[in-house]
Amino acid sequence: MTETSHIPQTSEEVVEKAEETFKNAAKEFEALKLDTTVPESVRALAEKTVNQTREAYERGKEALEESIDAMERSFDAAGQGATAFNRKLIDIAQRNLNSGFDLAKSLAGAKNFAEIVELQSSFIRSQFDVFASQAGEIRALTTKIAADTSEPIKGQMSRSFEVGRKTS
Repeated sequence: MTETSHIPQTSEEVVEKAEETFKNAAKEFEALKLDTTVPESVRALAEKTVNQTREAYERGKEALEESIDAMERSFDAAGQGATAFNRKLIDIAQRNLNSGFDLAKSLAGAKNFAEIVELQSSFIRSQFDVFASQAGEIRALTTKIAADTSEPIKGQMSRSFEVGRKTS
């Protein structure tokens, strides 16, 4: 027949039962021997894994820092490019305004209608060449800005791929 455990009726009995349970659990825990040795192969594997993880972390950290540096250089180049582009547009606008004022001055000094027509026709012909030249200036500048802005990122990508090929 199984022994039935006594159900505590008072708070003192509950406390006594809890203490008894705790003492029994503590004795059983002390009886366990936790000083078992870890096999050398397991320790070596754990150490190797930690070292490989550390190396991978360091490589990843370096790659991240290099990427951030490349992005910063790219943003700097983009900012400088935007400034150069705005200056170029202002320069072109000033040149065009000056040409317009020069035309107006010439027209004001014209002696007859034929001279006015000739001055205006000549101005329009020259402006086509000027606009083509200005479009070339803007195209060359935007090409340079794009190259300067993308160069740090392209260089970083090339270095990253090269490192990836070496580690593979």
